Amino acid sequence: MTNVKTIAFIGAGSMAEALIAGMTKTLYKPEQIIVTNRSNNKRLEYIQKTYRVRIETNKEKAVKEADIIILAMKPKDVVEGITSIAPAIGKHQLIISVLAGVATETIISLIEKNVAVVRAMPNTSAAIGQSATALALGRYANDKHLAIAKDLFRTVGAVTVVSEEDLHAVTALSGSGPAYIYYMVEAMEKAAQEIGLEQSIAKDLILQTIIGAAEMLKSSEKHPSILRKEVTSPGGTTEAGIKVLEDYHYQKAMISCIKQAAKRSRELGQSLLQLAKTHQ
Repeated sequence: MTNVKTIAFIGAGSMAEALIAGMTKTLYKPEQIIVTNRSNNKRLEYIQKTYRVRIETNKEKAVKEADIIILAMKPKDVVEGITSIAPAIGKHQLIISVLAGVATETIISLIEKNVAVVRAMPNTSAAIGQSATALALGRYANDKHLAIAKDLFRTVGAVTVVSEEDLHAVTALSGSGPAYIYYMVEAMEKAAQEIGLEQSIAKDLILQTIIGAAEMLKSSEKHPSILRKEVTSPGGTTEAGIKVLEDYHYQKAMISCIKQAAKRSRELGQSLLQLAKTHQ
């Protein structure tokens, strides 16, 4: 497993594409990657044309060729998707799952073999090499498998290792996190329009503001609340804006948002575990 030759993606959605985009820019050659999905041939053709990777409509064939199998199908297709390829999976292969909420034990149960499974929770910023990815080991995965997974996901950003139980929190925080930021930017762009700024000017200002704030948070040892207070002069414009956010319970809403996403991750995991048991 140290000299990985082929990676098979089972699923060709947004997360799979983000990983393929990042991986083919760094460590892996397009011909090392095979992509297959349930039935969307147009999507496969798009992936092939865009990233020059190999595509395969026969999922079992794709799986048998691979050293690493990355599970990236839609949540509703998890049980069918895994059981359909289970006969082709060998114990020598490493299974990496980017499926939100799906426990390694559920995957092992569906495959019905003592296979090494590593759960990963990247985010779509993998497409530009800026993902925040958390990894957790399944029952049969060891340090060697972890090292392989680390090398793979470092090609698309930063990697940290957590317990599997913590992946619910990671999913809610950094897995879904880019969407929260995009949602905020949507609101900032609408506000800019309403106060009379041209769209192109507003976009540049918003993006640089976010980039600058992120760099400040990264480089400074100060708590975010201190950095916020340093921008907030008494009686000034920032204070006026922050007061409105407080009136709308902005922080409370964000905390509730992340908690609800974590709760949903657990719910998905439990429902899929029950489906797996029913399948047996």
